[in-house]
Amino acid sequence: MSPYELLFQPFIDYGFMRRALVAALALGLSSGPVGVLLMLRRMSLMGDAMSHAVLPGAAVGFLVAGSLSLLAMGLGGLVAGLSVALLSGLVSRTTSLKEDASFASFYLTSLALGVLIVSLKGSNIDLLHILFGTILAIDAHAIILVGGITTFTLIMLALVYRPLVTECFDPGFLRAVGGLGPLYHFLFLLLVVLNLVAGFQALGTLMAVGMMMLPAAIAQLWARTLPAMFVVAATSAAVSGFVGLLVSYHLGFASGPTIILTASLIYGASLVAGPSGWVRRLVKRPHLAG
Repeated sequence: MSPYELLFQPFIDYGFMRRALVAALALGLSSGPVGVLLMLRRMSLMGDAMSHAVLPGAAVGFLVAGSLSLLAMGLGGLVAGLSVALLSGLVSRTTSLKEDASFASFYLTSLALGVLIVSLKGSNIDLLHILFGTILAIDAHAIILVGGITTFTLIMLALVYRPLVTECFDPGFLRAVGGLGPLYHFLFLLLVVLNLVAGFQALGTLMAVGMMMLPAAIAQLWARTLPAMFVVAATSAAVSGFVGLLVSYHLGFASGPTIILTASLIYGASLVAGPSGWVRRLVKRPHLAG
C-alpha cells in the first residue's frame, strides 16, 4: 500500500471521512486548550462528570424532536450541563459538601436519568449513538455547530485569557482586586460545557471529555509554559483525530474509541519519552542542570 493510499485516499474518496476529519480537527483545536485550563484547575474528574451531565438534556432534545436532531440535542445538552455546573457550585457553597462530591452526585443522577429517558422512547441504537457518538455520520449542520463552538471558544480564550489564568492560579488575588472572579468562572464553565456539547456529537457523552483531558495531560508532559501547553494540546488532539480516523478506516474499528485510544497511545509514549517522562528521570543530569 502506497503512502497516498494509506494517508490521503480515504479522505479524498469519501465525503463522510472528510467531514469527520474536519470535525475532529475543529474539536481538538478548542477542546485541547480548554482541557489544559481544566487540568490546571484540578477539575479533571469534574470535567468527566459534566460530560455525563449533558446526557439528560440531549435525551430530552431527542424526545422533543423525535429523532437525533442536532440542534435540539445540542441545546438540551447545553442547558443540562450548565444547570448541573451551577447547582453543584450552589450546593458546595451552601452545604458542607465539597464541589467534587456534589458534582459526583449530580453526574450519577444525570447519567441514570438520561439513559432512562432515551430508553423510554428510543431504541438501543439511539442510545448507543448518544453514548458513544457517530463521528462518521456527521453532516454539514454538525460541522457548522462544531466550527461555531470552536470559533467562539478561541475568541473567548483570547479575550479573557489573563483573568482566566489568574483565576486558575490565584483566585484570591482576583477577588482582592475586584476582578469579577465568579463571572470568569462561569464563562469558563460555559466553554467547558459548549465543548462537551460539540464533543458528544462526534464521540458521545461517555468519551467527549477524552478530547479535553488526554491532550491536556500530554501537553503537561511536554511543555512548561501555558501557551506552549495550548499548542501541544491542540496539536496532539488533531493528530489523534487524524490517525484515529485512518486506523478505524483501514482496520474496520469504531472511529470514536479509536481516536481516544490513539490519544492514549500518545499519552503513554509521552510518559516514557517526554521531557518529564520516566526515561528522562532515569538519566542522571549534571549538578544544578535542572
